[in-house]
Amino acid sequence: MKKRIKLLTIFLLMVLILTTLSFKDEIDHAGAFSNQVVQKGATGEDVIELQSRLQYVGYYNGKIDGVFGWGTYWALRNFQYEFGLPIDGLAGQETKDKLVKASKYNREFVKKQINQGKNFSHYGGTDLSSQSEGGGKTGGGGTPAKQGTSPQQAEQPKQPTAVNMPNGFSQNDIQLMANAVYGEARGEPYEGQVAVAAVILNRIDSPSFPNTVSGVIFEPGAFTAVADGQIWLTPNEKAKEAVMDAIQGWDPSENAQYYFNPVTATSKWIWTRPQIKKIGKHIFCN
Repeated sequence: MKKRIKLLTIFLLMVLILTTLSFKDEIDHAGAFSNQVVQKGATGEDVIELQSRLQYVGYYNGKIDGVFGWGTYWALRNFQYEFGLPIDGLAGQETKDKLVKASKYNREFVKKQINQGKNFSHYGGTDLSSQSEGGGKTGGGGTPAKQGTSPQQAEQPKQPTAVNMPNGFSQNDIQLMANAVYGEARGEPYEGQVAVAAVILNRIDSPSFPNTVSGVIFEPGAFTAVADGQIWLTPNEKAKEAVMDAIQGWDPSENAQYYFNPVTATSKWIWTRPQIKKIGKHIFCN
């Protein structure tokens, strides 16, 4: 009888331990984000955690401010693309689960920096104590280390952070422009690819268009590559070089704000624009 009671006690203890561990996992999971779908325009705790985790794995280089803007949107889509998730720019449960597994989030550190009004960053592979003076677009002592890199790789980054990016542009900006150039103008002469990048920059400088890279590119109806999904093709080095040449001041389009392919254009309005020149298959105009 005593033996049966002892066995029953051991069994109950094992069940209790397993239940506790399972409950702990559920608590840990629930502690990461709320149940809501986080999307562009959202603000608050979920966005702070989203930005922090995306920065930890190297996809977000902007300011961690709890405001879900275009920079966060683009970083999230990049993460979704790389991790084989549906690319919709929405932080739903599947995306959040994948991000939680791929990253870490030091809530205490992040909240302290925000409450003290400090510039800071939250890159993985870099000591947090060295990230509390300058972060986001302009700071950070080291390059963000993607999840899965070894400590040695983290100490010897492949390329510098946004510190060495052209003034006013983040790594995400450069990447997004390269995607746009590749999606819109691959196969065009190099001069034509630089011209497409220049059109994006010309729109940013114009009061008639959004004043950010992502705002210009994702403006509804602005670019065919966005509409047909080719914006998400992986750009080659030529497209990236074209973007850098445009940012450094080369504008083969001669200040154009529009371009179109006369063979495929269906808009009557675009033909009314003053034409500047033709490069490859594209006519550039204002």
